Amino acid sequence: MRNKLHTFKRTVAVGHRRRVRKLKLISRHPFIVPVVTFLCLIGLSIGAFSLLHTRDKPVSNAYIVIVSYDHHEQTVPSREPTVGALLAKLHVTLNQGDVVEPSRDAPINQDDFRVNIYRAVPVEVVDGINKTFTYSAATTPRSIARQAGLTLYSEDAVSTQPTTNFLADGAIGERIVVNRSTPISLNLYGTTTTTRTHAKTVGDLMREKNIKLAKNDQVVPAVATPITINLPVFVVRNGTKLESVTEQIATPVQTIQDSTLAFGTSAVRQAGSPGQQVTTYQDTLKNGQVVGRTAIQTVVTVAPVTQIVVQGTNLSGIKGDMALAGIGAGDYNYVDYIVSNESGWCPTKAQGEHTCPTTPDNQFTSGGYGLCQATPGSKMSSAGADWATNPVTQLKWCNGYAISRYGSWYNAYTHWMNNRNW
Repeated sequence: MRNKLHTFKRTVAVGHRRRVRKLKLISRHPFIVPVVTFLCLIGLSIGAFSLLHTRDKPVSNAYIVIVSYDHHEQTVPSREPTVGALLAKLHVTLNQGDVVEPSRDAPINQDDFRVNIYRAVPVEVVDGINKTFTYSAATTPRSIARQAGLTLYSEDAVSTQPTTNFLADGAIGERIVVNRSTPISLNLYGTTTTTRTHAKTVGDLMREKNIKLAKNDQVVPAVATPITINLPVFVVRNGTKLESVTEQIATPVQTIQDSTLAFGTSAVRQAGSPGQQVTTYQDTLKNGQVVGRTAIQTVVTVAPVTQIVVQGTNLSGIKGDMALAGIGAGDYNYVDYIVSNESGWCPTKAQGEHTCPTTPDNQFTSGGYGLCQATPGSKMSSAGADWATNPVTQLKWCNGYAISRYGSWYNAYTHWMNNRNW
């Protein structure tokens, strides 16, 4: 066993000495240095080319997003699903009171998607004897007060006042003043409800709530009685059967068009809330049975708060091609809804693909293809030879298809909503 091990070691040593002598002979060859240098340069060139090509290559399946903040715009490709995820990736810091439009949970689902960040400014919120100093970028006094943590009732009046005495007010920015309403108990012909008012007397309350008294109506307490917290006020009528019904008032919505946001996106600038009203009816009786009903009056007991919504109108990027394709502005919403659901605004997407190819890879499929998923996609060649890649050409064909088959984009949209296809 010892002899075999010794023989094996000698064999390994001899082999190693032979390889060393061979390498020394090769290294003395006059062409070895130039050849090795040439091969190294080729390798470095290939590596550099690959690096540059990778850096210049667009991010696949990404949307172009324009982020505006701190007086500049940043345009980036992004595969992040939401606005908040993108801002986190970009390391954009949001401070107390900053406002993001659209909201941080809004999905990024189109090219030239726009995100606006409004930086907060110092604000003093005055609520009676209480003063709160905060930072806010909200655009309405009510939104600023809510952002500062105040609970507001719909009848509370919130206004903006300038700071006139910096030393006395202790503020250098906007002042938001809350004028609180007073809660009272109002009984209308037997139906009790809680409402709030800025009236000073019961008579002022009757005028503020537009309560009209008939000949036989009585008000308790007297109209000259001052309004105090939780004061019970009764409006009664003797000798007549009355019935009051409490109804909800839908939240009113005010829509503002904003060209700094992408078309199809929206944001809430002021949260709204529904109101409440009490309608009093006088019943007509016959043989003890109600045979008729007449509305006497309707009193708003809880005022609704208007919800302010901003809608994007910016048509830069692929959605701007709707105008170039001859589609009317009144149809943009219908086109946007259908195309968003058919292809996600990807002109190179074939039916069954879950990503947006950078270049066409399945344009001759027998299934749907393109923005509106023409089946087959080659149908769109009637609108232009570049049908496989040009979104304007595709939209021209889509426009003709919608008009010829459905008569209008609205009808096409209605069909899509009912059948989930078109």
